[in-house]
Amino acid sequence: MSPRVGLEMSQILKTAAEMIDSEGNHELTLTKLAQKLAIKPPSLYNHITNLQDLRNRLSLYGLRMLYDDMLMATTETEPDQLRALARAYITFARNHPGLYEVTLKAPEKLNDIKNEEIGKQIIDLVIKCLKPYKLSYEESIHAVRVFRSTLHGFASLERQGGFGIELSIDESIEFFLKTYVTGIKVIFRSEPSV
Repeated sequence: MSPRVGLEMSQILKTAAEMIDSEGNHELTLTKLAQKLAIKPPSLYNHITNLQDLRNRLSLYGLRMLYDDMLMATTETEPDQLRALARAYITFARNHPGLYEVTLKAPEKLNDIKNEEIGKQIIDLVIKCLKPYKLSYEESIHAVRVFRSTLHGFASLERQGGFGIELSIDESIEFFLKTYVTGIKVIFRSEPSV
């Protein structure tokens, strides 16, 4: 059966992403999505195989959005692109909580290669921003892991209401970035080349 004229995958993904951002991942069903799209649920099967297929596609959709946001942040003239990347990452997680969550889950077979490719692009982008610190490839991977894990921790704890002390989370993120960059400079005795 051919897809309904006028209904495109981009529209399905955008609507599903809006749903999970506002209602949570657990609320996503094909029936609810079809209602939002003003179609009958079987019509979705012209575009997707099942709910897991939709989640896989949402994961890729979210990763692409995250990459685009991070890439755009690095084109700014800000001297410290790591700060720009961190802000883009946290902003994405705040603005798209459901989509962010779905990007963290390992995809099923369909998008494995595509997700790996976009994941590698994100890693390469962070490594590019670490280049001024003259780290080896292995050191860069460790630095990327620390960067991502810490930002994910901030995003997850903030979403779950894990910061109860009346102190700016953004200031805490800035504190992390200062100590992170200082740590790289001290450990590897490298000043970023301008």
